[in-house]
Amino acid sequence: MYKKALSGLLTINLLFLLGVLSLCRMEDIGQKMQQAVRQTQAEERLLADRESMVMGIASRTSSGQRVVDCNELQRNSKYQLTEKELEVLLRIVEAEAGCEDEEGKLLVANVILNRLNSPKFPDSITEIVFQRENGVAQFSPAYDGSYACAEVSEETVKAVGRALKGEDISDGALYFAARKYAEDDRMRWFDEKLTLLFRYGGHEFFKE
Repeated sequence: MYKKALSGLLTINLLFLLGVLSLCRMEDIGQKMQQAVRQTQAEERLLADRESMVMGIASRTSSGQRVVDCNELQRNSKYQLTEKELEVLLRIVEAEAGCEDEEGKLLVANVILNRLNSPKFPDSITEIVFQRENGVAQFSPAYDGSYACAEVSEETVKAVGRALKGEDISDGALYFAARKYAEDDRMRWFDEKLTLLFRYGGHEFFKE
C-alpha cells in the first residue's frame, strides 16, 4: 500500500516536472520567435528607408524622417549648394513660413537667396541664416528653437526647388517681417529704415 502511494506520488512529481520543462521550452521558443519577428521588422524598416531615399526629394523613412534627394532638388539649379547649406535653407524656410502656402514659402526662400546675391550680406546660406546684427538675430527661428525642430514639408521642398531654379517673385526683397509677432521697436526700424514692397500672407516684404 505504501509503495503504491509512493509510486503514485513519484509519478505525479514526474508529470509536474515534465509540465514545467515543457512550459519553459515553450517560453524559450516564444522568445526566439519574437526575436525573429523583431529582426524581420528591423530589416523591413531598413529596406523601406533605402527605397524611400531612392524615390525622390520629399519621401519619408519608416521612422517618419523626411529624406531629401539633394541631387534631384538641385537639378537645373542656379545655385550650387552643399548638402549642409541646402538643409539650412530648407529648415529656415519651414521655420519661417511653415504656416504659409507655397508662394509664401517661395518668397522667404527668395529673400535668403537675394541676400546671398547681395554684397551687403554674408556669402553663405549658413552665415546669412545665423547672422546677428548688433546682437539681433536676422532670422529669429535660428535661435528660438523652432529652426532645430522644423520638419521640412513637401511643399517647402517644392518652394525651395523653385527658388533654386531662379523663380523670384519677391521684387528683390531683402527683408521680411511678421508684424503680428514682431516687437514694436523692431517693426519701427523696418518702417523707418526700409521701403515696403508688398504684403503676402502673414509677412511684409521690404528692400532698402
